[in-house]
Amino acid sequence: MMQTMEQKNIETVTAFIEAFWNESDMECTDRFLSDNYQELAYESKEGLKRFAGKILEAFPDKRYTVEEMIAQGEKVLVRMTVKGTHTGTFFGTAPTGNSIDVTLYRQYRVVDGKIAEHRGWIDMVTMWRQLQAS
Repeated sequence: MMQTMEQKNIETVTAFIEAFWNESDMECTDRFLSDNYQELAYESKEGLKRFAGKILEAFPDKRYTVEEMIAQGEKVLVRMTVKGTHTGTFFGTAPTGNSIDVTLYRQYRVVDGKIAEHRGWIDMVTMWRQLQAS
């Protein structure tokens, strides 16, 4: 049976999330992101890598889990959670040892098997509250 474009796009996004966010393979962006990639959450491809690096530094045991993924045409909408332990500095906040469990949403646009655009939202209010809980 032929895969639909939506199924292929879901596979591409799933593989990218696994490689980039869970395995912290920063160089996989060359493989997954298009040449004219637009980053609308972290300013640029380099900004995306910098933010991922900050998360890795602050939460080395971090784990992203996809809770829901919906594809329609070129767009893939993802709801996921990130869990981790705050054992490194996070934007100037010293390690607290607290655990985080935060929801985030990401919207990708996939063109010809490559991610061409990303925008994202993370529940920072909950994250800061979890970091400040004693």
